[in-house]
Amino acid sequence: MNDLLLRACRREAVPRPPVWMMRQAGRYLPEYRAIRAQHEFLEMVTTPTLAAEVTVQPVHRLGVDAAIVFSDILVIPEAMGQTLTFGKGMGPKLDPPIRSAEQANALPLVDPEEKLGYVALAVKAIVAELPSHVPLIGFSG
Repeated sequence: MNDLLLRACRREAVPRPPVWMMRQAGRYLPEYRAIRAQHEFLEMVTTPTLAAEVTVQPVHRLGVDAAIVFSDILVIPEAMGQTLTFGKGMGPKLDPPIRSAEQANALPLVDPEEKLGYVALAVKAIVAELPSHVPLIGFSG
């Protein structure tokens, strides 16, 4: 395993900073653009095989020290009933917007396996495709 990232996270001495590419950086890879030309962003996030393919692209092309799960932090409020859209040339938009603690507290609790199970399936697909020496990292909110 390439433990450069893990050693750096433990604040151990490393010969150089570890390198990985956030999914946004994948926008510059021609193989990402080819997939993106055929699929909407949320379709890519919610389709485990597409998320896995996009996740491993920088690893294969650039030999980065870690892969990061292709997802979006806003899938959580979407799973809680908000509508998530990405306008062309614009950032994400949640509808209705949450502007108070009361509105946030009114969002329903959801079963993560039911509403976000595609993330776990993507992780399984990524691990199956990822070289065994490359760690997989993610993010949550």
